[in-house]
Amino acid sequence: MSEQGLVLSGSAPGRPALRPYARRLAVYREDHGGPLARVQPAATDAVLILGFAAPMEVGGRRLTSFGAGTSDRFTRTRMTAPTEGVQIDLTPFGARRLFGMPLRELANLAVPAEDLLGRWAVEAAERLAAAPSWPERLALAERLLAGRLAAGPEPDPEVRWAWARLLESGGTVPVASLAGSLRRSHRHLVSRFHDQVGLTPKAAARVIRFHRAAGLLRSGTAIAEVAATCGYYDQAHMNRDFRALGAITPGQISPRPPAARRPTLAS
Repeated sequence: MSEQGLVLSGSAPGRPALRPYARRLAVYREDHGGPLARVQPAATDAVLILGFAAPMEVGGRRLTSFGAGTSDRFTRTRMTAPTEGVQIDLTPFGARRLFGMPLRELANLAVPAEDLLGRWAVEAAERLAAAPSWPERLALAERLLAGRLAAGPEPDPEVRWAWARLLESGGTVPVASLAGSLRRSHRHLVSRFHDQVGLTPKAAARVIRFHRAAGLLRSGTAIAEVAATCGYYDQAHMNRDFRALGAITPGQISPRPPAARRPTLAS
């Protein structure tokens, strides 16, 4: 139980061939006894939801099964009735291969799964809903995903290399440095990266840096230290990014120190 009303069981894909493309597969059931609104922060992952129950509002659209691309802004969601389904968290290259389209066309969007995957999405949701147990649903989801990915386009190896360098650096390596290492023009790299990842290298770096900073704040690192470590110009710069990417401030993430105990008077 990761939050009240949400029951979720997930795992990393067991098949090695899936690991470059899917970070996690999860089965979930969610019922909060009434409407629930959330903010989903900007993300360098894409997602495929195969839902079985009530739709949810995503960016103002009511969707049951849908795919969403990488994003460089937050998205508001709202659930009004109990829902259930399977969620597949995809790397950008997994989404590019699964959906078979330039990811720039899916950035910051959520689209009905049938529009992206045709009849496959409908049949996959029906088969998953009919599975008799959650472990069997996860195993079936992995088989269905593997079959669909096998038919998709191979990722661009240069973009995968540039993506790995951005992740390793926490979003701090300059785009010009990546292009120079690949012996490509800045324009060429940005165009290919945008197609494969859905975001430009600069936008992707911003989102990577935001998530790194949020993780450090959750671990208890001081706000000023996080800003310096993650390459923000100053704390005001970090505040602006957090508001734009997560509708939150660093202070809302950073753990508060325990209140100091008042000294007691000796009797």
